[in-house]
Amino acid sequence: MKLILTQEVDGLGSPGDIVEVKDGYGRNYLIPRNVAVRWTRGGQKQVDSIKAARASRSVRDQTHADQIKAKLEAAPVDVKVRSGANGRLFGTVTIGDLAEALTEVSGETLDKRTIVVTNPIKSLGAHTIAVKLHDDVSATVSLNVIPA
Repeated sequence: MKLILTQEVDGLGSPGDIVEVKDGYGRNYLIPRNVAVRWTRGGQKQVDSIKAARASRSVRDQTHADQIKAKLEAAPVDVKVRSGANGRLFGTVTIGDLAEALTEVSGETLDKRTIVVTNPIKSLGAHTIAVKLHDDVSATVSLNVIPA
C-alpha cells in the first residue's frame, strides 16, 4: 500500500514522505490515526504543501541545530505558571507553554511536536525535558517552573 505521511512516524519517515507499507499496517494503524493518507496522483500537491510547511518551521541543518542546542542548554529555562499556595500547579505545564518558553530563549520557532516530556510536570521546581532538533541532534533542557 502506498501512503503519504502527514506526521512523523519513527522508523518510517517524516511528513510529506511517500512510503510503501503492508496493507494491514496502513489500513488499521496509520490511516485511522490520521498519520497518513492514501497516495493518489492528486496527492502530490498535498505532498508539496506538507514539505513547504515543514521547511518553513524546521531547523535548516545540523550546524544550525547545534547552535540552537547550545542556546537551550546554556542556562535553565524559566517557565511561569499559575500555582496554589503550597506549590501545586493548577493542571500541568503544557507542551505549548514549553514551546513558547523555548522559543523565547532560542530565538527560533520550535515545533511543539519536537518536545519530549517523559513525566507530566505538575509541581514547581527544576525539571528536565528533551527536544529533538534534528535527526542527529537532541538537546536536554533544564527547566525552572516558577509561579506567575
